[in-house]
Amino acid sequence: MSAIQAQIEEKLKSELKTTFLQLEDLSDGCGSKFQAMIVSPLFEGKPLLQRHRLVNSTIAEEMKTVHAFQMKTLTPQQWEAQQ
Repeated sequence: MSAIQAQIEEKLKSELKTTFLQLEDLSDGCGSKFQAMIVSPLFEGKPLLQRHRLVNSTIAEEMKTVHAFQMKTLTPQQWEAQQ
């Protein structure tokens, strides 16, 4: 795991109170391209755009060195329905 990946995971877990987080480095360990599945109760009642803005603002500093960040954001209820 790259240092940037660890920083992103820590921020998302602590600030978004995630109940599930999967962060995959798609750049062969370079830390420049990520795909994330983020489940958080803070997404309740928020449309997709607001969820993505919340994530982006949380990791804004880290995003300065990241080339691409794909995300799927779900509430705990949406996550349970998919399982």
